[in-house]
Amino acid sequence: MLFLIALAAAAVVGFVLWKAMTSQPPQATNRSTAPRGGGAPDDDPEFLRQLGERLRREGEDPPRRR
Repeated sequence: MLFLIALAAAAVVGFVLWKAMTSQPPQATNRSTAPRGGGAPDDDPEFLRQLGERLRREGEDPPRRR
């Protein structure tokens, strides 16, 4: 019986240590402190605005959404 209690305690301690060692650090929630460059260019409103302006200057129509 003592062996089963020791085995259960070792399993709990092992699980807690495993979770503590593999946990990820908390992600930044503020966009100003989050690293840039991870998304696609078409997700960036500033990029889309600059692209539209450049296409209008060059005489092309910007692509329309479907």
